[in-house]
Amino acid sequence: MPTRTTTLPAPTTPPRRTMLCQRSLAILFIVNVPIVTCLEPEFTKPMSNITVPRGRDATFTCVVNNLGGYRVAWIKADTKAILAIHEHVITNNARLSVTHNDFNTWTLSIKDTRPEDRGTYMCQVNTDPMKSQSAHLEVVIPPDIISEETSGDIMVPEGGSAKLVCKARGYPKPAIVWKREDNSEIIMRTSSGSKSKVSQAEGEVLSFPIIGRSEMGSYLCIASNGVPPSVSKRMMLQVHFRPLIEVPNQLVGAPMRTMVTLSCKVEASPKPINYWTRENNEMIIPNDKYTVTEEITNMYSAWMQLVIKDLQPRDFGGYKCVSKNSLGDAESGIRLYEIKIQDRKNEYNGGSSDNDFDNSADEHSNRLNHVYQGSLRESDSTLQPRGNSAASSTWTRWMHYLLVAMALQHLAR
Repeated sequence: MPTRTTTLPAPTTPPRRTMLCQRSLAILFIVNVPIVTCLEPEFTKPMSNITVPRGRDATFTCVVNNLGGYRVAWIKADTKAILAIHEHVITNNARLSVTHNDFNTWTLSIKDTRPEDRGTYMCQVNTDPMKSQSAHLEVVIPPDIISEETSGDIMVPEGGSAKLVCKARGYPKPAIVWKREDNSEIIMRTSSGSKSKVSQAEGEVLSFPIIGRSEMGSYLCIASNGVPPSVSKRMMLQVHFRPLIEVPNQLVGAPMRTMVTLSCKVEASPKPINYWTRENNEMIIPNDKYTVTEEITNMYSAWMQLVIKDLQPRDFGGYKCVSKNSLGDAESGIRLYEIKIQDRKNEYNGGSSDNDFDNSADEHSNRLNHVYQGSLRESDSTLQPRGNSAASSTWTRWMHYLLVAMALQHLAR
């Protein structure tokens, strides 16, 4: 019997159809039978979710093997809108583009992303049933403080109430944190009256039910949502009150021809006018005799200092520190008295000449400053040191002995 053979037709380009097929040759018994293997399109890796700040570009990548004659389409899943088919953009959006690398990689690019671009994007192949994969685009927005809804600088009287408000926009919604600019603690009060101190407070509103002068200062509202940069706004809280003066030493003693410093602590807001007078209200003008200084300790507090040089008899007596602002005024007195250091020099001069003793005593007395500082008691119309007269007399004698001993020690050198 003659042998029968089968001849395969020459390979041709496979037509566009629903699958990609390959021909192979197998021998079954003595008959050549063509076997067809069909390869379906498949995604080689998942698409990645993307998070970008508003205004940046975003690109989705879809890798498909064995695409054959099928088509790749891009669809926005939440709106069901077809964005592109194969290499052609369908939607009327100039910010979208698609590319193909002539092998198996397809990309969808979105330029200058906007909040409305958020959503799920699908890469779809038109098989039956359809094959697809998707990824999510998140467009985030850094925080921005809403000026028209946020407090500015405010002023309240001491004992009143105040609120600082800070509103911010952004995506995700920003969180608000309050801090004091000088890093001091914030006093938090509850409706029951209890209070606590915290380094920072949270929330859009910072409340002060009963405000005190210590709460005066600059506060920072800081808005953040994980998208850089965070933003902040500075708010000044002014607390107004009339002047208050504290005098640590109402009675100051010093010897003749020495220099002495008188001090007052002033608290006031708004900023006061501070000055010194004699007890007859004669204002003291800075000159070679008097030096007037102010040392600012915080927004509402300062130390007033009056330096009097080369004390003479006319310099002893009463002085007043005065503070005035738009809400009122305050004053407080200091009495300066003389400490005599030469009353008993003859008992201790040990044969030294009067001139030697005077020169030595003067040298030591020039080093003295605030020999006595203390509070006052009122006796008739004059101010005197507190305590009984015997104690004051004993204290004076002791100081005389000390000063004379210092002078003699100097002469012995």
